Amino acid sequence: MRYPKGIKKNYQNNTSHGNRGMVLEHDLNDTNQYYLETKRAVIHKKPTPITINKVNYPSRLEAVITEAHFKTPSTTDYNGVYRAKYIDFEAKETRNTKYFPIANIHIHQQKHLKNIIECGGIGFIIVRFTNLNETFLLKGEDLFQFLNTSTRKSIPIEYFRKKGYLIHIKYAPRLDYLKIIDDLYFKGDK
Repeated sequence: MRYPKGIKKNYQNNTSHGNRGMVLEHDLNDTNQYYLETKRAVIHKKPTPITINKVNYPSRLEAVITEAHFKTPSTTDYNGVYRAKYIDFEAKETRNTKYFPIANIHIHQQKHLKNIIECGGIGFIIVRFTNLNETFLLKGEDLFQFLNTSTRKSIPIEYFRKKGYLIHIKYAPRLDYLKIIDDLYFKGDK
């Protein structure tokens, strides 16, 4: 790019896909903090299990992990307790406007969600279609119904609109997904 007075600046497109899903994660973390502070629920982001191999340790405050590897495949993103029920869910974002790729939810995560549901817990996924500005909660049971009855490699947006529950973005809590959980699992318990 040329600026006045002959100044040249070269710009490179340094697109990184490393932070995909971070906006949804931030919204969910804010929501969960709100739930905790209002004593509504205790739900946390699960850390990814890693094994540290090398650390650059000039001082305690400046220690930097320089090499690590994943210990085991992680299960899902969030878990906790709400109204004496165990909750576990995976959160994903996609820029696609027509479908959500099933490959974004790994087989071990699917098995984990299925185990949660079979043991009486509440398991679901939250998917944000970023280019549509739509965020859905899809019950694990409906996810597995689709996986068991379809040969598609993606879930169409229409399935989320038909079977899922739109989560409206608000100020506080940012994504009140527990309102949907109340309607689905605790109707009449108020």
